[in-house]
Amino acid sequence: MGKKVRVRFAPSPTGDLHVGNIRTALFDWAYARHTGGTFIFRIEDTDTTRVTDEYIAAAIDTLRWLGLQWDEGPEVGGEFGPYLQSQRLEIYAHWAQKFLDQGDAYYCFCTAEELEARREAQKSANVAPGYDGKCRNLSTQEIADFRDQGRPAVIRMRMPEGETKFVDRIRGEIVFDHKYVPDFVLARADESPLYTLAVAVDDILMKVTHVLRGEDLLSSTPRQIRVYQAMGVKEEDFPTFAHLPFVMGQDNAKLSKRNGEVSIAWYRDKGFLPEAICNYLALLGWSPGDDVENITMQQLTELFTVERVNSSPARFDMKKLESINGDKIRALTLDDFLSRALPFLLESRVISGTDKEIALVKAALPIIQERITRLDEISGMLKFLFVKTFSIEESSLSKVTDSAAKSVLRRSLEDLTALTSWTHTNIEEVLRAALIEDLGLKPRIAFGVVRVSVTGSTISPPLFESMELLGKDSSLARISAALSL
Repeated sequence: MGKKVRVRFAPSPTGDLHVGNIRTALFDWAYARHTGGTFIFRIEDTDTTRVTDEYIAAAIDTLRWLGLQWDEGPEVGGEFGPYLQSQRLEIYAHWAQKFLDQGDAYYCFCTAEELEARREAQKSANVAPGYDGKCRNLSTQEIADFRDQGRPAVIRMRMPEGETKFVDRIRGEIVFDHKYVPDFVLARADESPLYTLAVAVDDILMKVTHVLRGEDLLSSTPRQIRVYQAMGVKEEDFPTFAHLPFVMGQDNAKLSKRNGEVSIAWYRDKGFLPEAICNYLALLGWSPGDDVENITMQQLTELFTVERVNSSPARFDMKKLESINGDKIRALTLDDFLSRALPFLLESRVISGTDKEIALVKAALPIIQERITRLDEISGMLKFLFVKTFSIEESSLSKVTDSAAKSVLRRSLEDLTALTSWTHTNIEEVLRAALIEDLGLKPRIAFGVVRVSVTGSTISPPLFESMELLGKDSSLARISAALSL
């Protein structure tokens, strides 16, 4: 039996987490749950100029909101912590020094200007750009001279001649020729670690068994394997790699804000449900089979395997996400729907939160549940029930001001006034008899006039149910007001 699976999601939160970040986190989480393994959440925050406490807190909040609970990490702990890299700097310094002492690494005193000049020379000579090993074999005296000059030094790892070969769980065997993998920097002149040092050391010390991450990090793999080797780790104890396919926009370009790549906070604010986001992102590069698209988080953990991940780029489709979100909204119980709707109604100040208002919202939600795809649509749908001063949208005024519309409104007012039992069934019966049968109007035209006069818009919940919720007095008052326009 193999080792217990340990996977990690290790973002560097220089802003809100995005679609690509979360797809990676979701696959890591699903694989851990499917195998009965451990899901580690680690924060790569050594870049103190770009990673802030605010972004770290937002990343933690986002994963919790999505339901991707971690087994080890910030606010949870674990035996391999701390889980913020900024709290592990002594560990990285220890290993950097050990690599120097072993001869696996060396001090490099090349300035940025010198490196740039040599890169330009390489380009001119049609040589693959990369570090040329200038400081690889400095003598003790040369090092002392550079120190006396006050030159800062970074620490570089020696890449041996040959190649790095490994099997990617998604892409099969991968081979990197070391002539295209030059000696790389492990630590800056101020001793702060770079990504390649910190990520490799942490994966080994935290006993990570599988690294599921984006395809953009594939090229860093031979460098990480070199660090494992310098740490004295046996090949059979290296983590197994699986590089996930890119997520592309509809224009086949890599995701950007222009074609769908926005922060998960944006989707949250727009009223996408966390389970809908996870459901949709799971389908980007992975498939449960049998053309199934609507899955629960429980089903995802039961079905997820790395073998089902496709190596081809996945395409992000906002309409598909909205469709899945609509399905998830329709599946909510009324109480669950209410609890998710209220924050949007309160935020938009449609309601203030009184018991009476909440009771009316609860009564109204069933009539819009089939009609919305995002929670942020609720405020626009229901505001007509709560406005203190009612008015008709300017773009809809023409629907109620011509002579034909006045005839509809007059007849509606007359017949509805006589109605003694104000139910949506009775309202529909009276209006159909008056406007469709007697006046011979088409339903779309006749009811459209009444809709605008009562709700103020051409877009609203079902008309007769809306009028029942609004009440007889308010409905008649609005029809009368529309008549006088």
